[in-house]
Amino acid sequence: MTTTPDLSTLTGDYTVDPAHTTIGFTARHAMVTNVKGKFLDFTGTLHLDGTDPSRSTASLDITMDSIDTGSPDRDGHLKSSDFFNTGEYPTMTFRSTKAESLGGDDYRITGDLSILGTTKPLTIDLEFNGAAKDPFGNERVGFEGKAEIKRSEWGLTWNAALETGGVLVSDKIKLNFDISAIRQA
Repeated sequence: MTTTPDLSTLTGDYTVDPAHTTIGFTARHAMVTNVKGKFLDFTGTLHLDGTDPSRSTASLDITMDSIDTGSPDRDGHLKSSDFFNTGEYPTMTFRSTKAESLGGDDYRITGDLSILGTTKPLTIDLEFNGAAKDPFGNERVGFEGKAEIKRSEWGLTWNAALETGGVLVSDKIKLNFDISAIRQA
């Protein structure tokens, strides 16, 4: 059963549960459709401060070779030096620098996103989905989040012009997060 408890009872350290979390993205392809993907291998931690959300923190480490768009050929291209160059830059990281309550179940976390050795600020809007004890006795919290980036700001500039105008891959990338985290004992 999901409940909305007194947030102060949620204060503590949590580990992101990769089996119940999605770190995903959407890119416009050929100016006409969206391609969705996700990362399958990542670790993350949260420190929640239910009394003072501004003292909450988050960190994620994402293995870039775990990218999955449902197309092995496309995934191979994304892993190449045209895009993520996973041989040289195997990990993408996020480290929070600021957290704030926006009222109700809405929060915003800002931090440093590092891709290809370039670090830039990223702001993620989050909605608290609730807290629950699962059948195995784990105390869980859930959040959904979204953000947008311009991939060119991190050096992801490969593209191809289309005969009809426009480009093959959009600069704007939509990020989405569906996070389940387990409280540490």
